[in-house]
Amino acid sequence: MSARPLILVTNDDGITAGGIAALVTVAREFGDVLVVAPDSPQSAQGHAITISVPIFVRESDALGEDIEAYECSGTPVDCVKLAKSVLLDGRTPDLCLSGINHGSNAAINILYSGTLSAAMEASLEGIPSIGFSFLNYRADADFSVCLPYVRHLVDFVLANGMAEGSLYNVNIPDLPAGQIKGLKVCRQAEARWVEEYVKAEDPRGRPYYWLTGRFVNEDTRTDTDAYALEQGYVSLVPSLHDLTNHRALTSLQIIESGLQPEGVTYTDDAIEKKQQLEQF
Repeated sequence: MSARPLILVTNDDGITAGGIAALVTVAREFGDVLVVAPDSPQSAQGHAITISVPIFVRESDALGEDIEAYECSGTPVDCVKLAKSVLLDGRTPDLCLSGINHGSNAAINILYSGTLSAAMEASLEGIPSIGFSFLNYRADADFSVCLPYVRHLVDFVLANGMAEGSLYNVNIPDLPAGQIKGLKVCRQAEARWVEEYVKAEDPRGRPYYWLTGRFVNEDTRTDTDAYALEQGYVSLVPSLHDLTNHRALTSLQIIESGLQPEGVTYTDDAIEKKQQLEQF
């Protein structure tokens, strides 16, 4: 008999959050589970890591005494790094699941999200990873509507693998199960946050600022995660950590053919391209 898959589970809402308990429920059906999650909410931490203070890790029974679980004083990315470098003791997970997050991580939110950054950190280590988010911000959110989609994707990835260096960003609309139309594989919408800061004063008269804002979707096309969610579908965006603007690479070759600034040395390839262009 083959060994059961090893599944690493984490999140950014903290080890006592309802979303991580839902993920663990599904993960246990497919393999052995290790949970490493923050000991307090760490939303919007992005890919932050802790370098200026010690990180504390201790065993936790928040998810049941029969679950191997640890709570960490650091960020979601710290949790994955510690799991890989310390707690797994040389083992490599077959899959990493992060979430289920309270609220959307569609579109530009992937850059701010601790949930998706934890999954991305695992993908950097070559571990197939899925970040799950539920468009419900209530503390008492019912995650049962998410479970069939979590189950389906875990089963699919364990059976078929995932493209190297890739991860899935999955968002689930806040709808009754019977009203969700299915799952759409799509691209990340080109959207942004327009920030506003509310200014106030503390009791000592010192000014402080509270961040607020609104989400603006400037993408009118119908192949995006934002559109899929608006139409009642679960969105799945295959994502990468490569932030290169590949569309600009070709057009920027002209820079290599220009005058050489003082103190800048061109590579041999750049010099050859420059000479070729000068022939025309």
